[in-house]
Amino acid sequence: MKTIFYTLLLCLPALMTAQKKPSDYFHNPKTKVLVVGTFHFDYPNLDAHKTLKEDQIDVLSPKTSKEVTELVNYIKKFKPTKIAIEAWPEWNANQKLKEYSEGKHRNQRDERYQLAMRIASDLKIRELYSVDAGSVQDDLMEKLGKTDSVYFKNLLKDYDFKSDDPVSQSFTAFYKSSEPKNFKSLLDNFMYMNSKEYHQYGYGAYLSGDFKLRQYDGADMLALYWYNRNLRMFRNIQNIPHNTEDRILVIAGNGHAAVFRQLFTYSAEYDFVEFSSLK
Repeated sequence: MKTIFYTLLLCLPALMTAQKKPSDYFHNPKTKVLVVGTFHFDYPNLDAHKTLKEDQIDVLSPKTSKEVTELVNYIKKFKPTKIAIEAWPEWNANQKLKEYSEGKHRNQRDERYQLAMRIASDLKIRELYSVDAGSVQDDLMEKLGKTDSVYFKNLLKDYDFKSDDPVSQSFTAFYKSSEPKNFKSLLDNFMYMNSKEYHQYGYGAYLSGDFKLRQYDGADMLALYWYNRNLRMFRNIQNIPHNTEDRILVIAGNGHAAVFRQLFTYSAEYDFVEFSSLK
């Protein structure tokens, strides 16, 4: 009996250390990614949250343009080698980038000019990657025909991002308080918008309101449209040629950034860099 006991004692350290942590299985170097979630500088107001005219800022005004410069200089501390933007291929980003390098488009308010192209130009990056994507819902509606499909008619009924339940009202107040005019600078606004807690609630916004439509219709719409669109955009980012020495900067609307945080954090291929960590 003593022999068995001593044998167990000798084996105990080995038994305690035998089980590796999940991360111990993944030694491949990861590509660093900085996701910069932004509001749309030219206020197209195509998102669920609309910014009233009196709450909008002009990024070309003397005061705010200085803040844009401060923000650009802060993002450049990441030292990106590749830049991905929320744009369709048809937007012709690289032709526009070439024109930007020739002095054109400097009066465009769009963040793709004010942030992405400015950073690319400053860092001598010659190419932008357009990673926007449609959803499987878009594909199915195109194939089936929105007006002819009873299924989609029923699924889309009342799905309009307008809800008056208490949680949705809280999100309305939350987004209104997040307008850049409520911060002392654009950089402070971006620090707030790109924080882990902000993204947590920004992600959670899609799990209330219309998400609760009927039994599964709201949940199915989220999966077919919004979440699927972000998964496809993530897939487009994966397709950007890169190695472990690359540093990928992603500039997209902050609703996308909240989902990207989850995808990049859980991916075994990427190292998600906190916006607030740049020095």
